[in-house]
Amino acid sequence: MTAHPPGLMGPPGRGGRFGEFGGRFVPESLVPACQELEEEFASAWADEGFRGRYRAILADYAGRPTPVTECHRLSERLGLRVLLKREDLTHTGSHKINNVVGQALLTARMGKSRLLAETGAGQHGVAAATAAALLGLECVVYMGEVDLRRQALNAFRMRLLGAEVRSVTSGSATLKDAINEALRDWVATVETTHYCLGSVMGPHPYPWMVRELQRVVGDEAREQCRRLLGGADPDYVVACVGGGSNAAGTFAGFVDTGAALVGVEAAGGAAMARGVSGVVHGMRSRLLQDEHGQVLEAHSISAGLDYPGIGPEHAYLGSVGRARYVQAGDDEVLEAFRLLSRTEGIIPALEPAHALAWVVREAGRELPRGSNVLITLSGRGDKDVAQVMDMLDG
Repeated sequence: MTAHPPGLMGPPGRGGRFGEFGGRFVPESLVPACQELEEEFASAWADEGFRGRYRAILADYAGRPTPVTECHRLSERLGLRVLLKREDLTHTGSHKINNVVGQALLTARMGKSRLLAETGAGQHGVAAATAAALLGLECVVYMGEVDLRRQALNAFRMRLLGAEVRSVTSGSATLKDAINEALRDWVATVETTHYCLGSVMGPHPYPWMVRELQRVVGDEAREQCRRLLGGADPDYVVACVGGGSNAAGTFAGFVDTGAALVGVEAAGGAAMARGVSGVVHGMRSRLLQDEHGQVLEAHSISAGLDYPGIGPEHAYLGSVGRARYVQAGDDEVLEAFRLLSRTEGIIPALEPAHALAWVVREAGRELPRGSNVLITLSGRGDKDVAQVMDMLDG
């Protein structure tokens, strides 16, 4: 087994740090709210009653465990053994439900009645609206105007579930700006409101808390892969990365094994490849910025990866060499989207199609023939079909 630095993907260090990354860079008015959240989550996560209710909702409502599916036709085509962790089969259609169920339960435990969320691709917003409806919480979702146009179906689903969807027109009108507006709302309403951040980013304790709530993905996948592979772990574990919650949850299950961990960013973002250390949205991480320290705009065909930074724990995993971060471009992502649909009858979301695109590109090159490769299929493609149809018709 490959030797790795000790303590990877355990509790963060002092001040919520992963090496030099992480921390808590927020207005003074939000420091007590972050401290309260840290204390409440630590208490809840140590409470078997809370954990039991969380697991029960994931099982009886969200549909866990999700299966690992072996892709026989795709594997034959690529010369690999390709396995998919099927987060697309959860209630609401993505891994996001794992996080929001935990945070919604925590909201009720803290005696708060209002849930805030930001969303890009809409999957986190839908999941937040779903959990709020389940637990009787008010829900407000901020969404960039650009993303509202390309994810109109998910915006309608949120409203149908009882959430108020607020359009954000500032900046690039995408995920970064939706987070900014949600943070401003939280500052003004913190007494009654919990901000349900959707990824492993933001101020401490969010990167740690969201990773722990998504760890179920990796824990399940590790056990399932060992059954399929005769007790062995995959050679490669691959997941898409924007903020990086599905990847963090998956990697947590394999970080202490010999599996190579690969995060795939959008080529128009690529915070790990082109970013530098800086502060955004309450955290220190790697992000795209100009020579004056101004945050640059990212681009991705997928709204969920249209973010100029990356979660701080991913920045740390990359810095110590435990995970690699690579990129996939729009054209190869579209081709991977079609390839999985035609070979396996599974239409992926555009976000995990990035992970698949890298595997397709590197099959027989960086990925030796016969390698066992696990890909986290973080969401289903229903939300993207209209967008892809327009692009392909064009």
